[in-house]
This record gives sequence, structure tokens and C-alpha cells, in this order.
Amino acid sequence: MCKTRNTLLLAALLSVAMLPACNKGGGSTSSANPAAAKTDGKEVAVVNGTPISKEMFDAYSKQRAASQPNAGTPDDQKAALDEVVSREVIYQDALKGGLDKNPDVQAEIENLKRNIIANAAIRHHLEVNEPTDAVMKKEYEEKMGNMKSKEYKAKHILVKTETEAKDIIAQLDKGGDFAKLAAEKSVDTASGKDGGELGWFDGSQMVKPFADAAAAMEKGKYSKTPVQSQFGWHVILLEDSRELAPPEFDKVKENVRGIIKNKQLKEYLEGLKSKAK
Repeated sequence: MCKTRNTLLLAALLSVAMLPACNKGGGSTSSANPAAAKTDGKEVAVVNGTPISKEMFDAYSKQRAASQPNAGTPDDQKAALDEVVSREVIYQDALKGGLDKNPDVQAEIENLKRNIIANAAIRHHLEVNEPTDAVMKKEYEEKMGNMKSKEYKAKHILVKTETEAKDIIAQLDKGGDFAKLAAEKSVDTASGKDGGELGWFDGSQMVKPFADAAAAMEKGKYSKTPVQSQFGWHVILLEDSRELAPPEFDKVKENVRGIIKNKQLKEYLEGLKSKAK
């Protein structure tokens, strides 16, 4: 909701005839220019006697920078100043019309205020509780350090019916060539043209029935009963398997930091809720 409204506002600002922005630190402007150039170094513009502070301008520029590829360049800063001045003249006109007294506008302002302050509280809580390397290493050891997984190297032949799969298994029992049968019979043409080769994969990369069957097989053996999945019926040949070491701490450090911060945020919110009536 907020992003949509901000986008519409920005579009409106860009469509307005931009007012000339003042020069920092002095210079003269014509009486027709509501952006007066007289500043004391803490203001970037004065519009109809109302100063626009550098802090306000910097906050606006920071929000704007996320969607601007040339953020921070002189041209971008000039464009941002034009937008702030244009926003100010529209804002002043809205005040004259009493729009700030509109109940819907007041409710929206109150919601935005709460969002901004709540987000600031979250940022502050996470900043003052920044996890140390020791805390992150402990989390890593508990969650990932002892984690072991396995990869499998397999071939398969995929057919539409259980009867077809059983027929292929019967041919393999008689000494049939798996790769040749895959090329001839498999409806998975991508692997079929390579003799059914799937390469290395871990259990999470395959549908559960297939992954479970591969994990239960011996190397060099093919499945003696067809394996059904949502894709059809598989005959699987397990070529090899290997243990995978957990990722090194330095490679997953930022992921661990994110896990801890999510946990901190959850605990912070639950703690506040538990004290609230």
C-alpha cells in the first residue's frame, strides 16, 4: 500500500514543472521562485518561508536511492532536490485546503508513523544485539557443523505405466543394457539420450519417492520394483554415492547471521507480546 502511494506521488512530482532549486550557501533568486537560496548551511531550500532541512533531504534521498541507478551523482542530487521542492509546494497547498484534517489522511499518517517507528525499533534492537563470531560459530556447530548429507549418482528410465516398468526390469534381469533401454524407452528424453544419466544429486533435488528409493539402494544395483512418482514409473540404477562434508563456517557465515537475527527478532516480538495486556 505504502509503496504504491509513494510511487504515485513520485510520478505526480515528476510530472510537475520542476521549480529551480536554490544554490547551497547563498546566491540570489527571483521573487517568483518559492525556493529561496538563503540558507545557513543546515537547509537545502526555503519554500515560501518554510525551510527544508538537510536531514529531511538526506532522508528523502536515501529512500529514493534504492530505485535510482545513478544515485549520488550530481544530476541525481539535483533531481532529488527538485522533487523535494515540488513535494513541498504540493504539501503546502494541501495544508491550505485542509486535507491534513481529513480523517482518512490522518489515519494513513498515523499508520505510516507507526510503521516507521516500529521499523526503527527493530533496526535498533538488531544493531545493539549484533551477533559476535563466537555466537555465530556456536549456532553453526549446533545447526550445520555436524550436519552430514549424501549425494547420489544415478540413471533412470521413466515410463508411463507400471507394466512398462516391470517389462524393463525383466529385460534387465536377462542382461539387458540399461543405457540402451533408456534411450529406447524413457519418456524423459533429456536423460534418455544420455542413457538415463542424471548425474550427482542430493535427496532434496528429487521428488521424495525417487530420493527414498535411491537412498535405500546398493551401488551398482537397479530397482527390482518400479518406483512411482507424479511423473510416472521409474526404473533406477544407482551408480555411486558419497558423503558430503558440512559447508565451511566462513562460506555460510552470513546465512548464520541471518538465522540468528531472525531468531532475535522473534524473541524480541514474543517478549513484548508477553508483557502486553
